[in-house]
Amino acid sequence: MSLPNLLIPLMVIIPITCALFLNLLHERIRTVKVISIVVAFALPIIPLFANYGTHYFGGYAPLIQNPISADLPTLITGTALYIFHPAITYVYGSAQKLMIFILGIVGLFAIFISLYEVKKPSGVYIYLMLMGIASITAMLLSDDIFNLYVFFEIAALAQVGIVLVSKIKNNYETALKYMILGGIASPILLLGIALLLGVTGNVNITDIVYSIRNGLINPQSPVLLMACSLIIFGWLYGTGLPPFHVIKSAMYSKALPTGAALLQAFSVFSLVAFGVIIIRIFSYIPFTHVFLLAISLIAMVLGITMAITQTDFKRLIAFLAVGELGYIGAGFGLGTVFGITAGLFQAVNESIITALLFIGFGTIMYKTKETDMQKLGGMLVATPKSALFVLLAGIALAGVPPFNAFQSKLMLVQASLNSGLPEIAIIMVLMSIVTFMTFMRAFHTIYLRPKPVDLEIKNEKIPKITLVAMVIFLAICLLLGLYPHLATNFLQGLAMSIT
Repeated sequence: MSLPNLLIPLMVIIPITCALFLNLLHERIRTVKVISIVVAFALPIIPLFANYGTHYFGGYAPLIQNPISADLPTLITGTALYIFHPAITYVYGSAQKLMIFILGIVGLFAIFISLYEVKKPSGVYIYLMLMGIASITAMLLSDDIFNLYVFFEIAALAQVGIVLVSKIKNNYETALKYMILGGIASPILLLGIALLLGVTGNVNITDIVYSIRNGLINPQSPVLLMACSLIIFGWLYGTGLPPFHVIKSAMYSKALPTGAALLQAFSVFSLVAFGVIIIRIFSYIPFTHVFLLAISLIAMVLGITMAITQTDFKRLIAFLAVGELGYIGAGFGLGTVFGITAGLFQAVNESIITALLFIGFGTIMYKTKETDMQKLGGMLVATPKSALFVLLAGIALAGVPPFNAFQSKLMLVQASLNSGLPEIAIIMVLMSIVTFMTFMRAFHTIYLRPKPVDLEIKNEKIPKITLVAMVIFLAICLLLGLYPHLATNFLQGLAMSIT
């Protein structure tokens, strides 16, 4: 196997291996820094050099290449042909390349800021970051729904760990609540996968889709419908869509800024990974698209309206981030190539913008140790550079040109109109306007109003790596806003393949 082909599994193996070393050597500060820096640079670089293609663990190609051949291990029961695929499959295409690269960029700066904002960086914290990144990467690559579930669970545990080590007030309570809900949602998701296995005889997604589309199993089977419902429920938990939006936003608010940036990226790409599977397998079921659209609109409205009532800026950004997930889900719910492409583009954009916002607002915590907006003010004087970057990030989040979210939200509006759903387009536009107003209110409170007399601001300068990260994130936002085809050309192929 050539090195570019070998890089496909290494995108998962390298961060996991380095994470384990960091966990073992977490007390050796210099070793932690060296390993962390090397793997941080590797995260966005490896996807750029990996060849497109498929990697089979165990070397077994899909059995659907010749499903009726007598020499294949098949089992015929009634009129259904059950085909078992004996290997875990990773599929790497242009869409995966872009998304894993963006995840790597967020991970790189999250790790770097974590290393240089404190005197003694935590090897355990970097370990949890890398385990989460590796898990989400595996979810994006996996063509095996059980393998995807395994990494979904690892990612959930990594997120809990990131919150637990943050040392923020009430973080243990929030992490425990998330684990308890996960103890309910995860078995439901696993039950859905088990039902899917029971009906199709397979966990390989391509083989499952083949079986359904070629009439090897009854697509109207009640068990398949139940499997669809259970898998969607697990998807809601993993991504933070309603009814799990409150606990997910609490997780963001109880994490450090770098951790919150990664948690949101994990949610975004988990939404994409499971959304692609739901569309591939269950798109023929009419209620699937209707439900995805409905829950996405609810997420938009609830996320943004709950953000309006917040006085803690971390919680405000967290609810705005949850609301933005609704735009991604709406793209999948529309079910058209253009709509799904727009949803994928929105996922890429949101992961960058929210990372910029969490890190940008993190500079307020760095200077004041305060997150209550009622106790803040005058920060424009104390942090003029980061204030400008935060302002531009908020403008980008609201979908104002010339930034990237304007392009993806415009595409979503156009996709809604093309699908004969102008009501959805109107809701998207209104929610973007409310997002802008909500953000500007918070910006005025924190940066523009007079500084409270009792507010203490440290004289320490914001670390240069934090400002560099914000500049690069902002540059990506501007680049994709001016040249959206740089992203959409990578994403359209995946959208075409799953519709």
